[in-house]
Amino acid sequence: LSDKAESGDWKEFFWNPRTRELLGRTASSWGLILLFYLVFYTFLAGMFCLTMYVMLLTLDDYKPTWQDRLATPGTDPHSDQSSTESWDTYVQALDAYNDSQQVLKNDACAPDQYFIQEDSGQVRNNPKRSCQFNRTVLGECSGLTDRTYGYRSGKPCVLIKLNRVTTHCREIKDATKSRARHSLLSSPGQREETDFLGQIAYFPTNGTFNLMYYPYYGMRAQVNYSQPLVAVKFLNITLNADVNVECRINSNTIGDYSDRDKFAGRVSFKLRINSE
Repeated sequence: LSDKAESGDWKEFFWNPRTRELLGRTASSWGLILLFYLVFYTFLAGMFCLTMYVMLLTLDDYKPTWQDRLATPGTDPHSDQSSTESWDTYVQALDAYNDSQQVLKNDACAPDQYFIQEDSGQVRNNPKRSCQFNRTVLGECSGLTDRTYGYRSGKPCVLIKLNRVTTHCREIKDATKSRARHSLLSSPGQREETDFLGQIAYFPTNGTFNLMYYPYYGMRAQVNYSQPLVAVKFLNITLNADVNVECRINSNTIGDYSDRDKFAGRVSFKLRINSE
């Protein structure tokens, strides 16, 4: 009898036909609870959407809200002496630097000066123009005459670029006042291994990142921007030896390099050319 009573109580709690209650609540009680939670969560969702909307109003599609200055930009080498397949992606990317493509998309800018394109008050000067970087400037390292970039002949080329960093026009003006010049790329290597490097050729001449490619305003503002490249060609590097190479940016607008950050404004890599 006790089991039947407990079973009856459980069934009556789930649905009581006398009071027409479901799980102890009438239809009106359930309706009020559901209405409360519907209004409550609708209010929370509305607050979230309103907060996101207000936050998005403060953002600029063309300029980062926070622009902490990167005083020592990094460098980015791509080299592999084992097979051409490992650099096929980078070779294809160089097609965008073909002179024919650059003439169609970018301007022939005046060298040795910043290409500043400021907005006129609230009027956006977008899209901004970009300067031509012709592939032929890379000379023997352009890949136009030697698709192996010198690796087959034991005179390898290494292409280096600066990381893209959106620059303040204010900082550009300050740098101009301090007689800013080209950023020069040098590959001195370590002291004890300088003799192993042999003769080095730079393309463009002296390994310069010309001022006309700066400032960089971002991918949205400069859709056709072509990052300037510097090619380093090792003409008679010591064969059958691991040679440590360090490339760094030399500019009067960049402070002293810190030993704590070995990748700020410089890059190190190992190069080995076998005789067979």
